[in-house]
Amino acid sequence: MYFASDNAGPALPEVMAALADCNRDYAPAYGADALMDEVRAELRRLFEAPEAAVYLVATGTAANALGLASLARPFDTIFCTPVAHIHQDECNAPEFFTGGAKLTLVPGGDKMTPERLRAAIAAEETRGVHGPQRGPVSLTQVTECGTVYSLEELAALSAVARDFGLPVHMDGARFANALVALDCSPAEMTWKSGIDALSFGGTKNGCLGVEAVIFFDPARAREFELRRKRGAHLFSKHRYLSAQMAAYLRDGLWLDAARRANAAGARLAEGLRAADAGLAYPVQANMVFATLPRAIHHRLIQAGAQYHLWEGALEGSDPDERLTARLVCDWSARAAETDRFLALLG
Repeated sequence: MYFASDNAGPALPEVMAALADCNRDYAPAYGADALMDEVRAELRRLFEAPEAAVYLVATGTAANALGLASLARPFDTIFCTPVAHIHQDECNAPEFFTGGAKLTLVPGGDKMTPERLRAAIAAEETRGVHGPQRGPVSLTQVTECGTVYSLEELAALSAVARDFGLPVHMDGARFANALVALDCSPAEMTWKSGIDALSFGGTKNGCLGVEAVIFFDPARAREFELRRKRGAHLFSKHRYLSAQMAAYLRDGLWLDAARRANAAGARLAEGLRAADAGLAYPVQANMVFATLPRAIHHRLIQAGAQYHLWEGALEGSDPDERLTARLVCDWSARAAETDRFLALLG
């Protein structure tokens, strides 16, 4: 009954096999390996972007921070939501790698609206040299609350950024989960909707540890290469990153893994609804935010369930007080464990 994070699940067997296979002989270092050529070609094909610049790093924080550093100047500000991973969970890495660019939080929840984004952008760059300059917009897809921007929403937000001449970055740590939820193409959810740069997640969806950074404008490529090296994120034995991503992309494995994770999330949500649990956000991918009485939380945890409380404290005097839990399903989630979890609610 492990619902704490999709980071904690096992790697896909195909990914592990690819690592063993690439370990048999020598290969050029620093991304000059043949597997990286395969990865680059496949991502360009999938995204219908033959000129896209494609790079690999080992962590999502590196993908986001280095990607944004190639879009933002040190005196810029980056626009994101208050719950964005780059704000809450990256220990100021974007600020560090950009050389000092700040974050401006667009008011609201996990999703921006065009109106609030426009107001936030308009409020900056109003003090000449004394204030921050307008910089990139960063959107999270799937959001930190498990919701998914529609293609129309992405296009509307990108249009606002374009009105101010600003680039748009997508934090796609759960990109595959969003893509299968929308049933669209990678191109439709990125550059066709106005996205300039993408952090394409692999780790949360079954890789051991690899993320791609994709620039749909190759003019950004050289700067990213230098920032990746200077930031100590260029692997010498790069083929171990390439092997993971190549296996992940082959034969649609990445989409299959996301479908399994999303289906597990839907099964969990259906059972929670049947047990009269409140759902704090729409369940659109592999994350469920459920409100349950404190007494039931105690019962679940004592039985071995693992998940995070999103709002409220486990200890308290009122057993009926409702606390919100975040539950995340990964590709390996087992129906039997989900059913065991749900049986404890009654």
